[in-house]
Amino acid sequence: MNIAVIFAGGVGKRMGLTDRPKQFMKIVEKPIIIHTLEWFEKNKDIDYIVISVLKSWIEPLKQMIKDYNLTKVTAIVEGGETGQMSIFNGIKKAYEMYPKDSVVLIHDGVRPFVTDELISENIFVTRKHRSAISCVFATETFLIVDDEKTVCSIPERNSSLIAKAPQCFILEDIYEGHLKAQGILKYDFIDSCTLMNYFGYPLHVTMTDYDNIKITTPKDIALAESIYKRRKEEKVGKENVQE
Repeated sequence: MNIAVIFAGGVGKRMGLTDRPKQFMKIVEKPIIIHTLEWFEKNKDIDYIVISVLKSWIEPLKQMIKDYNLTKVTAIVEGGETGQMSIFNGIKKAYEMYPKDSVVLIHDGVRPFVTDELISENIFVTRKHRSAISCVFATETFLIVDDEKTVCSIPERNSSLIAKAPQCFILEDIYEGHLKAQGILKYDFIDSCTLMNYFGYPLHVTMTDYDNIKITTPKDIALAESIYKRRKEEKVGKENVQE
């Protein structure tokens, strides 16, 4: 089976909101998290969706899922105190419900420009390599510095990638990795590939595009609306050509 675990447990402090988390803000008249969920809902390879979200937003999200007819959502669980724990709560629920050899696609609720092709490619690569980390090539130079802000090294740009999402694993592997992290009291891994790399799990990559942004700050809303508009125009253009 192929399970999407969508984590949306953040409160969006950098967005400066007081009435709702950023994942429930709207772009083009629809909540960001619904845009995200719809990609996994319509993908033919995804069997089920598990979501972790703030406790106070579980009931509103259930209503949204009903309103938008998202039939693949089988569980909504409470998020954790950190992003890592929000992800784990979703993984733990999937581990309780589905076969241990399932592919799990871990994705941010505020990353609404995943594509159908990327989802399917990640599933294929994970079945082959037990992991698939969606990445883009770095467009600027990375500097590795120490605590004194002295440059220690500069990685070659042509071999430098930026990790995005989905980040995909075999269910039993990612569940085991999280238990190892909790066993040494580490709860602040920035993302799943960082956690899995720390414990020596081999990682394989897939390539995504630069539209696959994570909506974090107010300027990202304007960027997201621009991406949505451009993609819609491109889709209409392709349909007109086919006709």
